[in-house]
Amino acid sequence: MTVATILPRAMLAGAFALTWAGGAFAQELNLYTSREPGLIEPLLNAFTEETGVVVNTVFLKDGVAERVASEGESSPADVLMTVDVGNLADLTEQGLTQPVDSKILQDSIPANLRDPGNQWFALSMRARVVYAAKDLELDKITYEELADPKWKGKVCIRSGQHPYNTALISAYIAHNGAEQAKEWLTGLKANLGRKAGGGDRDGAKDILGGICDIAVANSYYVGLMRSGKGGDEQRAWGDAIKVILPTFEKGGTHVNISGAAVAKYAPNKDQAVQFLEFLVSDEAQKLYGAANFEYPVKPGVALDPIVASFGDLKVDPTPLTEIVTYRKQASELVDEVGFDN
Repeated sequence: MTVATILPRAMLAGAFALTWAGGAFAQELNLYTSREPGLIEPLLNAFTEETGVVVNTVFLKDGVAERVASEGESSPADVLMTVDVGNLADLTEQGLTQPVDSKILQDSIPANLRDPGNQWFALSMRARVVYAAKDLELDKITYEELADPKWKGKVCIRSGQHPYNTALISAYIAHNGAEQAKEWLTGLKANLGRKAGGGDRDGAKDILGGICDIAVANSYYVGLMRSGKGGDEQRAWGDAIKVILPTFEKGGTHVNISGAAVAKYAPNKDQAVQFLEFLVSDEAQKLYGAANFEYPVKPGVALDPIVASFGDLKVDPTPLTEIVTYRKQASELVDEVGFDN
C-alpha cells in the first residue's frame, strides 16, 4: 500500500497511526523518497508481505532534505531514501538523520559504503563505466587514461556539473589531488567529440551514430537499454556498445549509490530499522537488480545476467564519506576549465 501524502505526525501518533487490515491492526512506517515509484514498489510490497508493516510513501522528485527540514520535529518521516551519496551526506550534515545500531546493516554493507557514524547506508550501487564501440580494440582502461590525447575527439559525456560526474571528479581528487584533477579535466575536455551534455544513454546513441568511440556513463543504463525497457531504439543503442569497468591507477571502479537513513524524529523507528535491514536481505538485493539493473551492496548476492556480463566489479575502496568532501571543489574545477562550454 502506497499513498501520495501522509497524515501529520500528531495524528499518526494517535488512533490513526495504525491501519486496520484483515481484522487486526497493522504496523506501518512513513517513507520519503526521491526514487521512482516503479523501481521501489516491488521492494515495498515484498517488505509488507513478509512483515505486515504497511509503508506509506511520499515520492519527492527532489527536495527531500528541504521537506523534512521544513516539517521539523513534527515530521512524520521515518525513512529517508535517495540517490547519490551527496544527497545522503546533506541529510546528515543538516541534522535530519539519526544513528542506527544494527549488526545486520554493519555486517551486510561494506564500511566504505556507509556512514562511519551509521547515519546512512548504501542499499544499491551503480558503477561509473566506459561504453565503447563494439568493434573497438579496447578491453581495459583507467579513468586517468580518459585524458590521453589518443582519444581526442572520441569521447562523449554528460555535463560535468551533473552529480554523476561531480562524484567521479571528487573521487579523482581523492586519488590524485586537485591539481592533477584540473589537468585531467582539461585533457578530457580536449578529447570530447561533442559538447558535454545530454544523458548517459546519449553516449551509447552517439557511439552508434559515429560521433564518439567511447562514453562515460552509469552501468545500469545498459540494462535498461538492452532489456528493451526503453524501447527498440534504445535496445539498438545498448547492443552497439560493450561495457568496460575502468579503475583508478591505484584503486578500483568508482561507484555511486542509492541509500537510506532513519529520520531524526522518526515516530516509528523500530519499523524503520526493520525496513533498512530487509533492504539488505538477499531477496531485496536481488529485487534491486531486477528493477533497475543495479549492483547489490551485500557481497555474494547474484547479479542480473546483463550486469554480470560486464565482468568482475572491483569497487574502489575509498570511503564515500571521503569522496563526498570534495564535491564543492569538483564543481569549481568544472567551471574553472570550462568543461561544459
